[in-house]
Order: sequence, then structure tokens, then C-alpha cells
Amino acid sequence: MKDLLERIKGCTHCTAHLPLGPNPVLAASERSKILVIGQAPGTKVHATGIPWNDASGKELRRWLGVPPDVFYDSSVFGIVPMGFCYPGKGKGGDLPPRPECAPLWHRDLLARMPDIQVNLLIGQYAQQYYLGKRRKKNLTETVRHYADYLPEFFPLVHPSPRNKRWQKRNPWFEEEVIPVLRSYIQGILGA
Repeated sequence: MKDLLERIKGCTHCTAHLPLGPNPVLAASERSKILVIGQAPGTKVHATGIPWNDASGKELRRWLGVPPDVFYDSSVFGIVPMGFCYPGKGKGGDLPPRPECAPLWHRDLLARMPDIQVNLLIGQYAQQYYLGKRRKKNLTETVRHYADYLPEFFPLVHPSPRNKRWQKRNPWFEEEVIPVLRSYIQGILGA
């Protein structure tokens, strides 16, 4: 695993497309039990090199019911985004993750993490890649029907502050999905 992580962190495959240059951000261990598959680092995460080190990460940890020291323990949580580097700014926020990363690295990473008990698919890009035709008609319906994908996958909306409006329109997420998510995560942590 160590050599693979070093190769990924040294990757320059997409350099020409990255406005801030390459800085692959991930955390993983062959002992990871829960895999967080998100989108791509934002500017703050790019600058610090710490995954989910922003407002989205704070909200995600609240949803999971775990403190930072547990979240950043790679023997518990593996953190592997769809795109490892900051992709740049678009009209409505950051650009989508670079499409090269997941096909280039995910298979090798997952093959080295045999203890993963659930993959948290955060946002549409992770859900498209991992669920494919099994997804529902949109992200909302995919998340609403999270139980259809357990125990392998747990699809979630992105915890970005930009999604507060979505959360207000869909109160069932906080009322129904978050308690199940926390219970599921605590069951893995307690095992």
C-alpha cells in the first residue's frame, strides 16, 4: 500500500488541466474499514493536503457522528476522492473531478483494502461511477433509496454548504437517513 500511495501522491498525469498544479489528497490503509469516496479536493484541502479539512468535512463528520481523530485514523476511514487534485473553478462551484483519476487508481487502491465494510458514495460523481445503471433517476432518489445499496454502498448527498437548500427541501435526509448512517457507522466502529 505504501508504494501505491507514494505513486499516487507523485502523480502528474493531469498537470496541464490543474490550475493550482497537482497535489493528490487521499488517506488509506490496508486496514481501513469505511471508505469515503467523495468528489475532489477544494482549495482549502489542496492548500493543506488534509482531506475534508473544510466546512464540508465538518458537516460530514457531524453526519457520521465521529470526531476528527477517528475520521483521520486511516485504519478506520479510508478517504479516496474521485479526483485527487483540485480541478478548478466553474460557474456554479468547483469543476467536476478529473475523469482520469478513478480509472487510473481506484481499482488498485480497493484491491489493497480488503477490510472495507461500506463505501460512502458522496455526491453524483461517485454514485455514477460505482452504481452505474443501478442509480435511481436522480441523486435525490438514489439517496432516498440508500437501503437498496447496502451493505456495500451508502449513497449520500455532498455535505457542502452549497447543498443547504437541498437539505431544507428534503428534511427526510436529516430525519431518516442521518440516524441510520450514524448507527451503521457506529456498528462498524464497535465491531
